[in-house]
Amino acid sequence: MIKVTVYYGNEEGSRFDIDYYCNVHMPMVKARCGAALKGMDIDAGIAGGTPGSRAPYACMGHLYFDSVESFQSAFGPHAKEILADVPNYTDVRPSMQVSEVRLRQE
Repeated sequence: MIKVTVYYGNEEGSRFDIDYYCNVHMPMVKARCGAALKGMDIDAGIAGGTPGSRAPYACMGHLYFDSVESFQSAFGPHAKEILADVPNYTDVRPSMQVSEVRLRQE
C-alpha cells in the first residue's frame, strides 16, 4: 500500500479553509479517483513541537492506494481539475510525497 500525502505549509498570513477542504475538495478527489482510492485522512495542524509554537503545516491530506501505478492511473486523468480547485481553499502552494506504508495500526 502507498500513501500520497499533500502538505500545506502554515506560513504567517496564509489562508487555508479547512471546511472547504474537508467538505468539498476531498470528496471531489474521492469521486474522481473512485475505487482505486482505498481511504483518506485529513490532519489539521494545531501546534508545533514546543509549547506555544506554530504548527509547521496548516493541513496534511493523506490518500491511500494499492500502488503508485493505481494512484497515477486514478488521479492523473483528473489532475488538472483537482489542482484547479486549490485556490478555492488556500493560497499556499502544496507539496506532495508518495510513501510506502510499512506499518499502520489503529
